[in-house]
Amino acid sequence: MGNISYEKVLNKAQLEAVMTTEGPVLVIAGAGSGKTRTIVYRVARLIELGVPPSSILLLTFTKKAAKQMLERAARIQDERCRFVVGGTFHSFANRILRRYSREIGFRNGFSLIDRSDTEQIISSIISDIGKNRRFPKKGTVADIISKSANTGRSIEDILKDEYEHFIEFADQIKKIELLYREYKKAHSLIDYDDLLIYLKKLLEVEDIKERISDQFRYIMVDEYQDTNRIQADILEGLCFLHKNIMAVGDDSQAIYSFRGADFRNMFDFPKRFPGTKIIKLEENYRSTQPILNFTNALMKHAIRSYTKCLYTRRKGGKKPEIVNARSESEQAKFVCSYIKEQIKKGYSLKDIAVLFRASHHSFELEAELSRQRIPYVKYGGFKFLESAHIKDFLSYLKAFLNRDDVISWTRILLLVRNIGPAAARSIYEWMKEKEVPAEDIKDWPGMKERYSELKRLSELFSNLSKASSPKDAAQLTLEYYTAILQEKFDDWPRRKKELEQLVLMAERYRSLKSFIDDLFIEPPESPDDLSEKKDDLLTLSTVHSAKGLEWAIVIIICASEGRFPLLKARQSVEEIEEERRLMYVAATRAKDHLVICYPGGELSSFIREVPKGLMSFKEEEDFFLLFNPGDRVYHPKFGEGKVIRMVGKEKIEVLFYRAGRKLLHLGYTTLEKI
Repeated sequence: MGNISYEKVLNKAQLEAVMTTEGPVLVIAGAGSGKTRTIVYRVARLIELGVPPSSILLLTFTKKAAKQMLERAARIQDERCRFVVGGTFHSFANRILRRYSREIGFRNGFSLIDRSDTEQIISSIISDIGKNRRFPKKGTVADIISKSANTGRSIEDILKDEYEHFIEFADQIKKIELLYREYKKAHSLIDYDDLLIYLKKLLEVEDIKERISDQFRYIMVDEYQDTNRIQADILEGLCFLHKNIMAVGDDSQAIYSFRGADFRNMFDFPKRFPGTKIIKLEENYRSTQPILNFTNALMKHAIRSYTKCLYTRRKGGKKPEIVNARSESEQAKFVCSYIKEQIKKGYSLKDIAVLFRASHHSFELEAELSRQRIPYVKYGGFKFLESAHIKDFLSYLKAFLNRDDVISWTRILLLVRNIGPAAARSIYEWMKEKEVPAEDIKDWPGMKERYSELKRLSELFSNLSKASSPKDAAQLTLEYYTAILQEKFDDWPRRKKELEQLVLMAERYRSLKSFIDDLFIEPPESPDDLSEKKDDLLTLSTVHSAKGLEWAIVIIICASEGRFPLLKARQSVEEIEEERRLMYVAATRAKDHLVICYPGGELSSFIREVPKGLMSFKEEEDFFLLFNPGDRVYHPKFGEGKVIRMVGKEKIEVLFYRAGRKLLHLGYTTLEKI
C-alpha cells in the first residue's frame, strides 16, 4: 500500500503509459500485453499524486470490468481507488442526464425503458399504421432503428447492407422511427441508445460542457477500438478543458462493427486530440513466439493498422499447425482425436478451446463430441438441437419416422396456419386412433377451408415416403419448411444456411433413421446438465464470444475460403478487413499450441498470405487412420470388438465379439476406441 515501485512491476512501455498523466495518450495494446494492468496502475498513480477520486473517470464496456480494475487498484494503492467514477458509457450518461434532465427537455425527469418496452411501443405503432404479412417483426425493426442511432447511418443504408429483403419497407420503418421518437418525448421516456444521444447533445451546450469537463479532469477509456462515433464525440466533449485522456485499445481486435463500433476511432484519435502521445504495448505475456510470429505476419497484410510487433520472453513453442481435413466429418474426427491426445499429455479439457467464425460451423463437431462422450460448453449461438428452426426442421423427419411422436407432431401442426393447440391435439388423436398414415392427414374429419395448408403438409409426407436417400428427404423438408421459415424469422437467410448444413450432413447416411438417431441418441448436453466434471469442459465458441479470453490450446475450425472469411465479406474492403481481425483475435487466444483446420476446399486467404516457414502443414493421411490393428473398439450396434485390418484409407475390418466380422466405412459409422 502507498508508494509503489512501478519500475519493478511494469515493463518500459507500460511504465511510460502509467507515468504520462497529462495530455492525450493513445495506448496501442497488443493482444496479451497487459493492458488491464496498465490501467490499474495508472489509477493507482493518479491517486498517489493526490488527484481526488471524483475527478477521475474510468469508462469500460462492462460494469464488472470497471469494478474489478478499481478493486485491483485499491489493493495495490489504497481504498480511495474504489471511489473513482467507473462504469460503462451508458451508466455514466444516465448519471449526468439525471442531473441535467431539464436542459434536455424533460422538466419532470424521465423514465428509462428497456428492450421489451421498446418492442412493445414499436409493436403498437406497427399495428396503428398497418402492415402486410411480410413486414419485419418488431424486434427486427427495433434492431434497425438502434443501429441507425448508433452509427449515424440512414435506415435505407442499413436495410441495403443487412436486410435487403426488407428494402421495400424503408419508408414505413422511417415513419415508425419518427413516431417512436415522438412517443418517447411525449411520455418522458429514454431508451438505451438515447442515453448516448442525449449526452452528446448536452455536451454541445457550452456552459454545461465546461462544468462537466472541469469535474472530470482525468479520463481513461478501455477497448477504445469498440467505441462508436457518438462515444468518440462524447469523449471529445468531456476533455474540452484539459485534454487529459488515455484511450487504450487495439485496432487489430476491432470486431464489433455489427454493433455500431467504428475502429476508425483509433486512427482519428490523434486528429481529435492534437499532440497525442502514442505508446505501443508489444511485449506479450500469453503466447509462445512461434504463435506470435504467425499473428504478426497475419496483420502485416492489413490495409490499415498501427504497426506493432508482438514478442515474448517465453522460450520454445511449436509453429501453428495447418490441417487439411478433407471434409467436415473428418475435421470433427480429427479434432476429437487431437483433443484426446492432448489429454493424455496432461492437459485438461478446460485448457482447450475450439473456435469458429459462425455458430453453425460447429454442428458436425458437436455431434461427434457427443458420440465420443467429450463434454463441452458452447458460447455464441445456440447448440444446434436447441435452435427453434433446427427443432422445427427435424420434427418433420421424426414425425415421418414415428407416427406416435406427439412432441414432433404437435410442433409441426402448430406451424400450419390457422391451427392452434386444440386442433393440433384433435388431429394427432385422430391419426393415432385410426392409424392414419402421415400422407393422409388432409382427410381429417374436422378439415375446413381455413385448414387448407394441411394439404401441403400431406404432400410433404407423401414425397418423403418416396425419397431415395436421407439427403433427398432432408432436401424435400427444407423446400417445404422454407416458406414457414421466411414467415417465422426475420433473419431467415442465415437460418436457412444452417439448415443446408444439415442437408449436407444427411448425405453421408444410408438411412434416415440412422441420421436422426445419431443426432438424438446422445444430443449435445447443456453444461448445466453435466453432473460430473462441471469444471472440466471443452470450450466451443464463436470468435466474437472468445475475445478477451485465453486457453493453452486453441483449435480454429472451418478456416477455408468462404467460411473464414465469410463469402459475403468479399463484397467490401471494410468487411474483409474485419474478417482478418477476427482471425487475429482467434489465433491470439492460444498460449501453447495453435491448430488451424479446414475441411477441404481452399485454405483461408488470410493464412495463405502468411509465409509458409512460420507454419507446419498436415495432410489428412497423417491423421485419418485413427485405428490400428489390435485396437479394442466399441460400436453402438455391434458392441465391443477388435480391429483386424485397415482396408485402404477409409474402411476398417473389425471382429466383434457378438456380431462377428464386419467391414465398416469410417465416414459412415460411429466407432470408438476403448
